[in-house]
Formats: sequence, C-alpha cells, structure tokens
Amino acid sequence: MGSSKKIVTVQILNAFAENGKGGNPAGVVLNADELSNKNKLEISKKVGLSETAFVSKSKTEDFKLDFFTPNKQIAHCGHATVATFSYLKQIGLLKNNSSSKETIDGKRKIEIIGDLAFMEQLAPKYTDVSHKESVVLQSLGLKKKDLIPNAPIQIVNTGNSFILVPVISNEILKNIITDFDLINEVSDEFDLIGYYVFSTVTEFDATSRMFGPRYGILEESGTGMAAGPLACYLFDILKIKKSTFNIQQGKYMEKPSPSLIIVNLQIDKGEIKDLMAGGKGILHRELEIEIDN
Repeated sequence: MGSSKKIVTVQILNAFAENGKGGNPAGVVLNADELSNKNKLEISKKVGLSETAFVSKSKTEDFKLDFFTPNKQIAHCGHATVATFSYLKQIGLLKNNSSSKETIDGKRKIEIIGDLAFMEQLAPKYTDVSHKESVVLQSLGLKKKDLIPNAPIQIVNTGNSFILVPVISNEILKNIITDFDLINEVSDEFDLIGYYVFSTVTEFDATSRMFGPRYGILEESGTGMAAGPLACYLFDILKIKKSTFNIQQGKYMEKPSPSLIIVNLQIDKGEIKDLMAGGKGILHRELEIEIDN
C-alpha cells in the first residue's frame, strides 16, 4: 500500500512589500497540476493565510492560477498574483516582460517591470450605495462628519466589488471601530469582497484599510483588487487627474505591515479603459504541508 499522505511545498511570499519590508503574505504552490480542489482547500487551510495561489499548466495562457482562502475558492486575488509572477521572474521561469494567467474568471495580462509584477484589471463599474450610508458608517464606528465632503460611499468593481469609504484624515482611518457582523451583512447584500476605507491626507496618493470578514479576512495588509478600484475613484470621483497612483495599506493594522500598491491607469479621452495594479513579491519562507492524498 502506498502512503496516503503527500508533502506539498508552499512558498510564503510577501506581496507589495514597501521598501523591502511589510507586505501582504500569500502562499504560492508551483506545479499544482496533480492537486484536486479538495487538496487545495486543505493546503490553504493549513497555510492559514488569506489566500494561497496554485500554479499549474494552462493550454491558453502562460500559467493557470487557482486561488483559495482557508474556506473557499475565489476568482481573483491581486496580491497572490503579484507574489506569484514576481517570484516566477526572480527564479528565472519568466523570460519575457509580458505574461498572462488563466483563472476561473477568464484570462488576464501580466506585465513585469524589473522584479515588480502588475496584473490587469477591468475598467471600473460604479454602484451608488448612498442609501446604505448610515449602516456603513455604523459598521465602522464613524459619523457623517468623518467623511470627505462630496465624496460618496460607492461600490467600485474592476473584477471584484469593494465598498469605498473616503475619510478626512489618517487619524480617523487609524481609529476605526469595526463591527464585523454588520460589515459582513453589508458585504453579503452586495456580494462584496469587503470594505476599502481610505484617506488622501498622506505622503502617498492614499492610505487605506481593507476589511473582508465575509472571506475570513478581518483586515488585510495589501489588496491589489481593491487598490485598483481606489485609483479609479481618485481619478473619476475626486478628479485627481494622473495615471499612476501609489496606495499604502496595512499601516494601521494591529500588527502593522505596510504595503505599497502601484496602480497604472490606461486613460483614453479622459476615460479609464483598463488598469494594472502591482508591486514586488519577496520570498519570506518555505513551508512543507502534509495532506491526505
């Protein structure tokens, strides 16, 4: 009888590291072609990070990526994608500066600049949720006067949906009091990954916090799929007319892990056509995970 256990190597990479530190850890498993979805979920649970990416062969793109949180598969994950492609570049498995990934939600282009990896996102879709303003404020322990005037709370989607909440200062951002049950309810109602709360009074274009309890993520240190929508919001709603935005996240977590996410907008005739969000992935450590075969 063969052993019913199997050892899988997981690279733990910090994506969006700011000056070589901090960042958002993601698990990356290379050569995952033989693993079932059940295996992948078990591995993600044992790794215990917000997301683990599984890299396998693709018939149509350079690589196929599947993303699992500890409790479910998700369509996209910016930081795990950036970590994976930045790492593939560093270990010599990417020869070109353009690559691509296949996911359960279609294919996306990847651009490499040095060791930085950038992932394509779609043109933004905006949804008005002003009728929910009071419950959103309540779920963050905020008052109306804490919001940037004339900057609506909105859902923005460039592939995944987030509610964007603009606050007037880093002090307010830092002192948010979260009601995760309420955030969860709002997230369920609108099929969100979570909330992205931000301030623009910072040395970057914005400093932000991401709360995603619906996906088992109380707070995350670097969320590429939320930074994309935020850059679009800064451009379209706050009228900050430039094409590159630097977004800091993770600074105000209980255990700070500052991340820097760079978003490049493709603008044509004043409209965002698509965008790339990215940063650097730094190998932190390797884990050996034992799973049932």
